[in-house]
Amino acid sequence: MKKEIIFELPSPYRDTMRIWAYKFGDYENEDCEKSLAVVGATRGNEAQQMFNCSQIIARLKDLESKGKIAEGKSIVVIPAINNFSINVEKRFWAMDNTDINRMFPGYDLGETTQRIAYYTFEYLKDYEYGIHFTSHYRPGKFIPHVRMMHTGYEDTEKAADFGLPYIYVRNSKPYDTTTLNYNWQIWGTKAFSLYIGATARINEEAGRNAVEAVMRFALKNNILKDVDIEEGTKSKLITSKNVYSVRNSSAGVLCKCVHVNDYVKCGELLGYILDPYEGTVRQKLVAPIDGRIFFTAYGPNEYEGSLVFRIAVE
Repeated sequence: MKKEIIFELPSPYRDTMRIWAYKFGDYENEDCEKSLAVVGATRGNEAQQMFNCSQIIARLKDLESKGKIAEGKSIVVIPAINNFSINVEKRFWAMDNTDINRMFPGYDLGETTQRIAYYTFEYLKDYEYGIHFTSHYRPGKFIPHVRMMHTGYEDTEKAADFGLPYIYVRNSKPYDTTTLNYNWQIWGTKAFSLYIGATARINEEAGRNAVEAVMRFALKNNILKDVDIEEGTKSKLITSKNVYSVRNSSAGVLCKCVHVNDYVKCGELLGYILDPYEGTVRQKLVAPIDGRIFFTAYGPNEYEGSLVFRIAVE
């Protein structure tokens, strides 16, 4: 393993910010293939995403010592690119509240977050495969899945190698063009965003599932060799047309009657919105269609018009 700094940002009030990369495999060979890049937290509240990468680094250390990384292959893992915000538990860049994952491919003479994105992307852009552990704008719980934006370059067959329950290909929006996933795809990397487990709080079981998914992918693509990994789940492909959103028309306290991965019928009760002072029911939330609960918001307090549930039609 080689640990190296890919970007430094001096601070007059705190220790220098450093973005660390951990390299494994045959990286010292000039003819080595840049095989797989894994990136964790781009935002300050992505504790789970950083934890996932730490567990992957620990596993790769062990596999490398046993000669389990294929000859001529290399892997890099970057646990976090926004540790200033992680230290103060602020989701976006602590100084100006910008989102680093909306700054790619970056600009070396731009604002601070643009420079961070630039140097990170320059380091990563030549890898064959890219995995990003990311988080949704709405705090909540998903069924574990691989997510890709529809760019014309997405590879759903390779996404199945993770062995996760779903592959979700969604239509891209204008602001998506500045994300790591989108730019990786445009620059020729086969990129995948993994949604596994929590965000701000660490779930160790989710961490183990994340490690197994990445190891499974690396093994099936001949980056690892002779590694004993369970086969995983046969993935189901869904798109934006297969996923239905349920939003509340009244603000209040969310009380849920269903959980992620539950199968529901059209008209089935999903939850209530309660008056926060009087406890009366302001709204009953019901399923608009038959399907599986793909996402639930954490709650408890929900503004009017919030995304509360998503239902996947298989």
